[in-house]
Amino acid sequence: MRHALTPNASTQASPANKLVALEGLRFLSAFAILVFHYRHFFYVASEPVGLVQERLPLYGVLHVLYDSGRLGVWIFWCISGFIFFWKYRDAIAGRTIGGWQFFVLRFSRLYPLHFVTLLVVALLQAAYFNSHGCFFVYQSNDVWHFLAQLFLASEWNGKEDLNFNGPIWSISVEVLVYLWFFLMLRVTRSWWLNAVIVLVCLNAVLEGFGSQLLLCLAFFYIGGLAAIARRAVGTSRHHNAIETSAVLAAVVSPLAVVVALGDRLGALEFPLLLAYTPILLFCLSRDVAVPHWAQATIEAAGNMTYSSYLLHFPIQLSVMIGFAVAGRPVPVYSGALLAVYLLTTLLLSYVTFRYFEAPAQRFIRAAFRRDVPSRDVLTPASSA
Repeated sequence: MRHALTPNASTQASPANKLVALEGLRFLSAFAILVFHYRHFFYVASEPVGLVQERLPLYGVLHVLYDSGRLGVWIFWCISGFIFFWKYRDAIAGRTIGGWQFFVLRFSRLYPLHFVTLLVVALLQAAYFNSHGCFFVYQSNDVWHFLAQLFLASEWNGKEDLNFNGPIWSISVEVLVYLWFFLMLRVTRSWWLNAVIVLVCLNAVLEGFGSQLLLCLAFFYIGGLAAIARRAVGTSRHHNAIETSAVLAAVVSPLAVVVALGDRLGALEFPLLLAYTPILLFCLSRDVAVPHWAQATIEAAGNMTYSSYLLHFPIQLSVMIGFAVAGRPVPVYSGALLAVYLLTTLLLSYVTFRYFEAPAQRFIRAAFRRDVPSRDVLTPASSA
C-alpha cells in the first residue's frame, strides 16, 4: 500500500523546465489574437460595419486584448527567436544540424495544417461568395494568391494583400527569417550579429522604411539575444544581481512608461515592446519546477497555439455561413457567441494538434530523414 504521505504522479513536481513559462506566454499571445479577431464577425467584404468597440462582449475585462491583441504577433516572433537560438544556435553553428534536416523540422511542423486549412478556406470562401457576392474579410482569393499561399510565399512581395486563410501572412514572413537565421549561423554565432540586426531594423522602422520582414527580424533576433543572455547568466558570478535587476525591470518599467507617456504610448509601441519583451522572456525562462499536471496543462496549451492561429478564421467563416443559411443575423454583441467561438477554437485546436499535427509531423520526419527527431516542441510563434 502506498504511504499516505507519498505524493502521487499528479502532485509531484516535474524537473525544472526553463521553457514552461514561455509556453504559457505563447498561449496568452495566441488567445489575445483570437479575441482581437472577434471583430471579423462585423465584416461586410473587407470592412467592419457597425462595430462599436465599447459594446463588444466582456469589453470591460478584455478591452486590452480587443484593442491591442494584434501585438501578440510581435510577441510570437520574439518567443520564436528565443526558442530557436536556445535550441538550434550551437547545433547549426557546429554543423550538427544540416540544411536538409532543418528544412524537414520546419516543414513538418508548419506545412500539414497550413495545407489543409488553405483548402478548407478556399472551399468555404467559394460558398460564402455564392451567397453574399463578396468574400469574407480577405478579398484577393484568386489562383495567383492561392499558389502563393500554397508555397507559404503570400507575404514575400512585401505587399499587405491578405487572402484565403489570412493569418498565415506572419508565417510567410517568418519562414524567410528562418532561412536567414540558418545561413547567418553558418557564418558566425556571435551575439554581435543579433545586436546589429536589431539596431538596423529599429532604425529603418523609425525612419519610416518598416516592413513586416524588418519587424519580424527585429523581434526574432532580440528574442535570440534574450536566449544568449539566459545561457550566459547561468555561469556568471553576478547571477543573482542580474536576475533581480531583470525582474525589477520587468515589473517597474511598464508602470513607468505608462505614467511618463500616457496617451502617446501607442505611437511608440514598436520600440517599447522591442525593448520590453526580451526582458520578460529572460525572466520567464528561469528554471521553474511545477506539479506534473500543471506542466502538462501548460505544454498542451502551448501546443495549441499554431492550431488556434490557423483554425480560428475558418471557424469564423463557418459561423457566418451557418447564420446566412439559417437566415438569422449574427448576434455580434452576444457573450454567448464570443464564448462559443473561443471554446470551439480551443477545443478543436487541441484535437487537431493531438490527432493531426503531431502524427503528420512524425510521419514526415520518419519518411524524409531518419536522424530528424520525431517530436519538436518548437511550435512557431506567429500572429494575426
